[in-house]
Amino acid sequence: MNIIIDGMGGDYAPAEIVKGAVKAAEVIPHDIYIVGRKAEIEEELKKNKYKKKSIKIVNADDVITMSDSPVKAIRRKTESSMVVGLNMLKDGHGDVFISGGNTGALVVGARMILGRIEGIDRPVLASVYPKLGGEPSLLVDAGASSEAKAQNLLEYGLMGSIYMEKVWGRKDPKVGLVNLGTEESKGTSVIKDAYARLKTAPINFIGNVEARELPTGECEVIVCDGFVGNVILKLSEGLAWNILKLVKNMLMSNLRTKIASLALKSKMSSLVKEFDYEEYGGAPVLGVNGPVIKIHGSSGSTAVMNAIIKSVPYSEENVVNIIRQSMLDMEENIESSEGN
Repeated sequence: MNIIIDGMGGDYAPAEIVKGAVKAAEVIPHDIYIVGRKAEIEEELKKNKYKKKSIKIVNADDVITMSDSPVKAIRRKTESSMVVGLNMLKDGHGDVFISGGNTGALVVGARMILGRIEGIDRPVLASVYPKLGGEPSLLVDAGASSEAKAQNLLEYGLMGSIYMEKVWGRKDPKVGLVNLGTEESKGTSVIKDAYARLKTAPINFIGNVEARELPTGECEVIVCDGFVGNVILKLSEGLAWNILKLVKNMLMSNLRTKIASLALKSKMSSLVKEFDYEEYGGAPVLGVNGPVIKIHGSSGSTAVMNAIIKSVPYSEENVVNIIRQSMLDMEENIESSEGN
């Protein structure tokens, strides 16, 4: 398969993008196409002493910046690394596209260039959500749309369930709807409607979940609108890193605690790793006609490498086609039940 990556997307592009691609090329037997300014990418490949042939360069002179308006940038910067990469995916010159660039532009570009899957009202950005002491969950929506209708939340649950099963290997993943209480009667009219729809969907829906239950992995697919999802992610990230910082300061406060910290070093390293976004391989844009992955803007080479590796099952397991077929099946079931 051919993996396309935005060589100019992110705070440390193209240096960290190229370094991550070189690392990935050592462990996967696939071609990697880096899209961006050819001279700059070639220089980085030389710095990494890369001499094999599985990494190829596709020239794109323009760049969509983090401050660009998403819609205007996609329409006007047709020679940007992001637009060129998305068009390569659309035209069948690649099997998956990865970018650490402007999130809004990537979601808008994926929707405009690739188009939506039939039956999907609104594509969504999913994000890995760390679980304490275990495998992470998937949060859908992580910030693509600040508001959502009940039908959108149903789609998020279905797509997130398919992604977790096919890409992360979770059999029949538990799907939960974020609410201010676990009772079915709780929440706004939209949440109540979404609950009723999710309950009849062909997924393992466990009902409402409260935010305090998320870090312990109460559910493996977390469903919410983008406003709530983005707040959950940023609050959890800030709280986790500040707690870790506080613990570190306590352990370094005197000689006795410093000695004790040596015994806890491996445990602390393991805990830090659980909250490190670089370990998880990026956030898929679900609901568009092609596998697209968003990585953190400040991603280093490890995050890039992991995103490339994780993109392989996203494409090979035909997640996009499975989502498309699932939406068709669900619509047929609804029409059948209405006919009866």
